[in-house]
Order: sequence, then structure tokens, then C-alpha cells
Amino acid sequence: MFDILAILLPFFLALCIVAVIRMVVDARLRRRLAETHAGEDMVSALVKADEEARRQSSLKWGLVLTAMGGALCLIDAFDLSVEDPTAFGLLIGFAGLGMLAYHALRRPAPRD
Repeated sequence: MFDILAILLPFFLALCIVAVIRMVVDARLRRRLAETHAGEDMVSALVKADEEARRQSSLKWGLVLTAMGGALCLIDAFDLSVEDPTAFGLLIGFAGLGMLAYHALRRPAPRD
């Protein structure tokens, strides 16, 4: 158990750092737009795009985390341990499948 925590902790720390940096950059951009008296249509377009991106982000990460939960169930069912490369392969493979499922759902339907 502690082995997996030692492996995953740096990844989660990096994700938290990226999230904080992104929030700071977004806040600075909004402040800059307010200072330059950007047009109302430009601000509303940015807010609308940001709202759409957040909604799609929820879908994407929901699919990825659900797929990874399935991978963890398979790892438990096959009684794999941390030393087994198959466990890592299952986790990475299912994360990729979650991203592909998101891409398939987001792709617009072909027009005839």
C-alpha cells in the first residue's frame, strides 16, 4: 500500500501545482480584461467558452476515472500486485480507453 502511495504522491502533487498555476493565470487574464475595458461581447464569449470547457472537462475526467476504477477492479480480480507490470499496463490502458471514449463522444456526427 505504501509503495503505491510513494509512486502516486508526486503525480498528485504535480497536478495540484498545475491547477494552482492555471487558476492564477486565469485570474490575471480576467483582471487584465477588466482593466483594459474589453468589450462586453468579448467578455461574454470568454465566459461562455470557459463554461463549455468546464462542462467538457467534467465529462472527460468522469470517463477516465470510471475506466480507471474498472482497471482497479480487474487488478483486484486478477490478484495482481504493485510489482506486476500488468497492473500498470491495465491502469494506463484503461485511462487511454477513457480518453478515447471522450473523443468519440465529442466528435461531431458526420453530415450526409
